[in-house]
Amino acid sequence: MLIFESQREARAQTRRLLLAFGLTVVLLVIAVNAALALAWGLSWGFWVPGELRYPRHFFAVNTGVVLLFVLGGWWVETSRLAHGGGQRLAEQLGARLAQSSGDADERRFSHIVDEMAIASSMKRPQAMVLARDGGINAFAAGWSEDDAAVAVTRGALEHLTREELQGLVAHEFSHIAEGDTRLNMRLVGMVFGLEMLYRLGQHLFVPDQRDRRMAAALIGLALMGAGWLGWLAGHALQAAVSRQREYLADARAVQWTRSRDGLGGVLRKVMSQRHAPSGGGASPSMVQHMLLVSNEPGAMAHWLDSHPPLAQRIRRIYGRSMPPLPLNRQDETPAPVAVQADAVAPVAGATGWTLS
Repeated sequence: MLIFESQREARAQTRRLLLAFGLTVVLLVIAVNAALALAWGLSWGFWVPGELRYPRHFFAVNTGVVLLFVLGGWWVETSRLAHGGGQRLAEQLGARLAQSSGDADERRFSHIVDEMAIASSMKRPQAMVLARDGGINAFAAGWSEDDAAVAVTRGALEHLTREELQGLVAHEFSHIAEGDTRLNMRLVGMVFGLEMLYRLGQHLFVPDQRDRRMAAALIGLALMGAGWLGWLAGHALQAAVSRQREYLADARAVQWTRSRDGLGGVLRKVMSQRHAPSGGGASPSMVQHMLLVSNEPGAMAHWLDSHPPLAQRIRRIYGRSMPPLPLNRQDETPAPVAVQADAVAPVAGATGWTLS
């Protein structure tokens, strides 16, 4: 597959998925109005003689409450995530600034971040390290290039060659350049708003000390049902958007580094890591879509996964299936990262993505 063709395909698919997200909110409004109309009828309207009548502005108020919770929750959560920039969010997840003056692996990582900033014509993000995570992983955070941060795990520093670490950093730079970090925070906020609607229904459904009336319980049950379906649809769309952005970031990393064995080697070593526990803990569910590879344990690893299967990502990079790589690292002489992609000739003999 052509790199630029893959990029166009991923962007177009993302636009379609975001439109589907907006349609989900519209359908949620309709579902809430229908559920509350049914709850009103069961609790009162169906038992009163004569024509069924709803209170004045019944549907307008329902629609306003749904939008208030969804859009209000979106605003509150995105504001919280954006406060303090990417560095603060990374610190909340356990990362610290890379110590380029002491540790050789962290110094190498800092140099690669500098090189990739030049190669991509981007502002240099903060280089950070998850020092307690022995697995191979990374994430980018920030509302824009001005407050961005790129964090890698200790396991990535210890197990990856310089070429592979370049591919890993290039992948995270792509997420910043394409606005994926900002998009992810907005999607998290929208899903949070959908969850707030479910919580409202849950609060109404649970009886209080005064033995809440059946009407409130029916309204709460209706909101819980509609809110849960909306939350589920929101998570599914969030995961679908994230999967497409991962493909785009993979293609961009190959374009910037001019090497399939960089990011490809990272993903192949992650395949080995999955069969040999590395000592790294699972990250919170809210940031799974931000990682290079998801590491959530249990059933959620297969349901609503925010990342494409590793084998499929590797096949897109190489054009064929590739076996896992051992986790050991052979140190090599540092080589500078490639300059602008359009100024360098294509890699000879490549069989997967090609530049055009």
